[in-house]
Amino acid sequence: MVAAYLAVASAAWLVAAVAGLAAADDLGSGSPLSEDVLLATHLVALGFLPIAVTGAALYILPILLRTGLPPGRLHLVALPLLTGGGPLVAHELAYGGADALFRAGTGLLSAGLLLVLVQIGWLVVRAPRGRTLLASRTGVAFSVLHAALALAAGSALFGNPDLLGIAFPQAMLIHLHLAVLGWLVLLIVTVGRTLGPMLALAPAEPPRRLPLDELALTAGLWLLLAGLATDVVPLTLAGAAVAAAVLARFAALLARVGRGFRTEGAEGPLVHFLTGALFLAQAAVLGVLALLDVVDPWRTGPAYVVFLLVGFAAGVTLGHLGKLLALSAWHWWPPGPRPKQAWFYPRRLWLAEAASFAVGIEALALGVLARSEAVAAAGAAMIVLSAALACGAVLFTLRRGPF
Repeated sequence: MVAAYLAVASAAWLVAAVAGLAAADDLGSGSPLSEDVLLATHLVALGFLPIAVTGAALYILPILLRTGLPPGRLHLVALPLLTGGGPLVAHELAYGGADALFRAGTGLLSAGLLLVLVQIGWLVVRAPRGRTLLASRTGVAFSVLHAALALAAGSALFGNPDLLGIAFPQAMLIHLHLAVLGWLVLLIVTVGRTLGPMLALAPAEPPRRLPLDELALTAGLWLLLAGLATDVVPLTLAGAAVAAAVLARFAALLARVGRGFRTEGAEGPLVHFLTGALFLAQAAVLGVLALLDVVDPWRTGPAYVVFLLVGFAAGVTLGHLGKLLALSAWHWWPPGPRPKQAWFYPRRLWLAEAASFAVGIEALALGVLARSEAVAAAGAAMIVLSAALACGAVLFTLRRGPF
């Protein structure tokens, strides 16, 4: 299961990166809503992330929640639905194609996500009570709820840009933050508290009585959404401040992991976590400046999305992809002498991927802010290089593993 999901996800990431290269000129020239840009954005959000996050979640959540997946093979049915539905919806959203194709893609994607939500809901409900869990049930539950709401909001916006009487730019920002902060960032904070130290062999965080960080991030998100919906800037800033405080605590945790890792060297997940924290900080600065009208929102908005959606959410997900695949290969090795985990994980290749990715994100965002097509194209090319390196690293693990 893990090999199937993460191999498909790596291919989807390469497709999204190539689409981003095709859209770089539009981003650099100040056309953030062009067809190519919308295609690239939604190939990341609907083509890569649902598959990668599902594969990782269905592998790691049973361990963190101390229970098993439901009987049957729903996860194998969900994969082709997500693989077919996400890119089709992305294409129709970008190029305004036939309503029938959009409905078909939405149906496939929704069915796939429903199967995933059923399995994660099973894990949340079946997680044993009275035992210390390695991830918060509440954080996982809120994350999947926000994922469903983001999909519903996106589908509604396609048919009705003036959804609920909210201006289209604000509605798009609500859709974006439900997906990125509510689904991906919340899930990363929920799982990363344990997974980050675990993969780096660093000291674990102490047990908690209540998931205060997850609850505070959810509260901050909904304050931010309420501010966007009502166009009340102080309310939006208050929500952003609460979310930023939670994420600052999470960044401090990552810094401790970075100082205390015990692996043979730094690995992809840790590097992507740390660079992702920098991207998140830059996104926060741009967002606050735009809210205060210090900078032009139409100029900084695309760079904000690059940092938040691609640099942090997609980057952190991508960084864990190879490590989880290598762990799965080690776990499923046949009985008998078993190689070390490091034998399955091409650490230097993933470090090269992480470096190319970080340089590419910074250059792409700079090109957007400076309205430089050449700089934006150079950054997008570096992201394509990182995607190619990721695919090569995945193939390396697949060839060595027992798949």
